[in-house]
Amino acid sequence: MISFKTIVLVVVGLLMSSVRGGGSEEYPAINCRKHSAVLTDFGAKGDGKTMNTKAFKSAIANLSQVAGDGGAQLIVPPGKWLTGSFNLTSHFTLFVHKDAVILGAQDEAAYPLIEILPSYGAGRDGGGRHASLIFGTNLTDVVITGGNGTIHGQGQYWWDKFRADKLKDTRPYLIEIMYSDQVQISNLTLIDSPSWNVHPTYSSNVIIQWLTIIAPVGSPNTDGINPDSSKNILIEDCYIVSGDDCIAVKSGWDQYGIKFGMPTEDLIIRRLTCISPDSAVIALGSEMSGGIKNVRAENITAIDSESGVRIKSGVGRGGYVKDIYARGMTMKTMKYVFWMTGDYGQHPDDGWDPKALPKIENINYRDMVAENKLQWNCTNVEGVSSQVTPPSCDLLHPSEKVFNCPFPEDKLPIEDVQMKICST
Repeated sequence: MISFKTIVLVVVGLLMSSVRGGGSEEYPAINCRKHSAVLTDFGAKGDGKTMNTKAFKSAIANLSQVAGDGGAQLIVPPGKWLTGSFNLTSHFTLFVHKDAVILGAQDEAAYPLIEILPSYGAGRDGGGRHASLIFGTNLTDVVITGGNGTIHGQGQYWWDKFRADKLKDTRPYLIEIMYSDQVQISNLTLIDSPSWNVHPTYSSNVIIQWLTIIAPVGSPNTDGINPDSSKNILIEDCYIVSGDDCIAVKSGWDQYGIKFGMPTEDLIIRRLTCISPDSAVIALGSEMSGGIKNVRAENITAIDSESGVRIKSGVGRGGYVKDIYARGMTMKTMKYVFWMTGDYGQHPDDGWDPKALPKIENINYRDMVAENKLQWNCTNVEGVSSQVTPPSCDLLHPSEKVFNCPFPEDKLPIEDVQMKICST
């Protein structure tokens, strides 16, 4: 079982307050907090017009002083809270009330430029990259949750500039957590992210639950959840409508990802519902140069989506995708069910290695149902099939012996985490 530890440090002189205008609200979390404050204690105004970046930063800076004394939670009360990018701290909970909306500022200056990811070598849109709306790095024990409160990225501003080629740097994500351990993101509605919605990177022991993620199906690169070079991750009970992949598993881009060498591994995805007419329900890649292994997906519902599971790679990627297990997928009105492509041509720069070829092996699908009739089309693949209707292509020849593709029955450590019941 994973143990979440807290170092005790006595801090005095910091004033805290209770939630204004009502009783406490209970919620599940990896850890509860001893101290609590409300965003309005730091001068914030929830009128949808006042910029509250300073209030968020001031609140979190003050609450960080009690990280060692049981930690703290910052409550975002009812209202519309306009803000630019702000950073979280350790042993900390950001709680968004059900009637609260955190609004991302429509101003590039509100999202400072930060370092390029070392496993990517460039911003994914080109140039540098803007900090996410909610950002954290080198953290331990951080929770972003609520009573199904809303984080709204106001992405149209960014999408228009991106399409018009008027951005020099990569758009901000809604939530990005880097180099962190013991992370929970849950019970939130995420709307209209400028680009990717949730991006845990170089992190471990990550729980993502009960998210509703919504973006127009034509919006550019609004991936739902992108675990990236991270380990021991649980994604469950999420509903995603996206202009790109609902979940995209990543681990670095070409020579930079190969050099960084950090795979995404030990990932569980379950009870996901996805609508993505132009992309995948679950994508593996295309940035997979650090490797992807031991992914377990089950009880997935795909509606009006381009593909159920897609493995994306290309010459120059290197890396591997292996030990992938999926079962219990129901797919309605799909263009493809399983799709593997090896011709993704995007590269961070001209330094990619044309001899770096990805390795794809031990891919297992079982108990999959696609309601519309789709044809098999197989090239450069080998394997076996059993109990498949209509029959698979000759390269996946039917086995003489009836069998089920394997699905691991052992538990991963992230499944042993016991949630506590906390209150605001």
